[in-house]
Amino acid sequence: MNIAAVRGALPDNHYDQDALISGFLQHWREQHHNADRLVRLHQAVQVGGRHLALPMERYPDLTLGTANDAFIEVGTELGARAIRDALSAAQLKPEDVDVIFTTTVTGIATPSLDARLVNQLGFRSDIKRIPMFGLGCVAGAAGTARLNDYLEGHPDQVGVLLSVELCSLTLQRGDFSVANLIASGLFGDGAAALVGLGASRAAALKNSGPRVVDSLSRFYPDTERVMGWDVADSGFQIVLDASVPDVVNAHIRADVDGFLDANGLSLSDIHTIIAHPGGPKVLTAFQESLDLPSGALDRTWRSLEEVGNMSSASVLFVLRDTLADETPPEGAYGLLMAMGPGFCSELVLLQWGAR
Repeated sequence: MNIAAVRGALPDNHYDQDALISGFLQHWREQHHNADRLVRLHQAVQVGGRHLALPMERYPDLTLGTANDAFIEVGTELGARAIRDALSAAQLKPEDVDVIFTTTVTGIATPSLDARLVNQLGFRSDIKRIPMFGLGCVAGAAGTARLNDYLEGHPDQVGVLLSVELCSLTLQRGDFSVANLIASGLFGDGAAALVGLGASRAAALKNSGPRVVDSLSRFYPDTERVMGWDVADSGFQIVLDASVPDVVNAHIRADVDGFLDANGLSLSDIHTIIAHPGGPKVLTAFQESLDLPSGALDRTWRSLEEVGNMSSASVLFVLRDTLADETPPEGAYGLLMAMGPGFCSELVLLQWGAR
């Protein structure tokens, strides 16, 4: 599969972190015994601002039902915008698309978001729809890998991966756990779309985007409580264990080395790292475990600062920025990587130019 284009879409409601902290303090000051702790936790995630699905004043009145209604309404709009922009950049039309993979972990829709987009965007009635739920932050990389798997068997086809994550709609206002306080400062809202071309279609269109060479899925047993949701009467309640950086340190280097070795490569052969912005401690663990040079994760750090962690959409935003910022040398390799609930990781090896 060649990656023909990646585009993102953000809600219009943008707030800097100071404004968000102020809003949280107004809500939680009388209920939380240590409001200063909230400020410290929000500042520690190194997020400068985030886009929210709704204006701030709408959130105190949300219920599980109204939040999910907003997920469907806003998610469909953002998804449509991201797909339109990505297809336009790839010089394709909705009727050219043969398959659409969608991923989310922040709302429920039946029919799924992709079904709602068929009429809105003008997809063909025979489009294959593959909605994926529950992969969380890893799904931007995992979805890229699964789309590639599909297009390996359908080399003349066009596929789209759509990620829609409206994390703010899952906020639990009555949960004063450290995990929820961190999540309320870290996660933002957005959607991203990737257009992939099977090998024959890419050759016919003379597409020069990076191709997926290989991928690796790695599941770490007995880590289900590291990250995820508990479904409560009030909605999705965050599970976020402090051991996440430890899991990264324990596994990522061996996984990356083994994956690259299987492809006749080592880390020194990788020109570009495209990593999910899981948070400062996770990025530091990536940096140290992989012994990356200074600046290797600059785009990921910048994305974290500008828009926060948007779950599965985030690594696609970093990929978008990578494709916009640079054209690596002919034959250069890139490594797309993310981790998420399971606990698990997904690695995708990319190459520019050469086949």
